[in-house]
Amino acid sequence: MSIESVKEYLAKFGLGDRVMEFDASSATVAQAAADLGCEPARIAKTMAFLLDGHAILVVMAGDGKVDNLRYKATFHTKAAMVRPDQLVELVGHPMGGVCPFAIRENVPVYLDESLKRFSIVYPAAGTANSAVKLTLPELEHSVQNFAGWVDVAKGWRQEG
Repeated sequence: MSIESVKEYLAKFGLGDRVMEFDASSATVAQAAADLGCEPARIAKTMAFLLDGHAILVVMAGDGKVDNLRYKATFHTKAAMVRPDQLVELVGHPMGGVCPFAIRENVPVYLDESLKRFSIVYPAAGTANSAVKLTLPELEHSVQNFAGWVDVAKGWRQEG
C-alpha cells in the first residue's frame, strides 16, 4: 500500500486533498512535528501490536508512551509490538508510514484518550515522509476498522 492508496481511501471522506508529502523523512514524532511546525504531542502516532496472533493499531498522541499496565488491563495480554519486517504484511504500511487508513482488512484500530486534548492532529499517510491534517471527529470517522477509544498511554497527563 502507499500514499496513493491512503489518498484514495481518504477521498471517500472528502479528505484526500489533506495529505501532505515532505522532502525529508517525517517518520519520527520529532521529525513530523518539525516538518509540520506543530508541537510533537499533536502527531497522532500509530503503533502496531500483536494480539492473539493478529495485528491491531493504537493511535495515540505523540507525547504518549504505552502504559503496559493499562494495555494489559484493556487487551488482557502484554503489549507486543509488530516487528518492523512484518508491518507491510500484517498492517499494509512500512515503518514510519503506519497509519489507520488503507490498511489490511480485519486490523482493528483503536484511538487513545491522549488525542482528545486536541482539535487538530496529524497522523502519517502511508509513507515515512507524509502526514494528513485532521480534526478529531474527522479522524474518528475516517479510521478504517474503528474499534473504539482506549486509555493505554502514559506520559501525557498533567500530574501533580
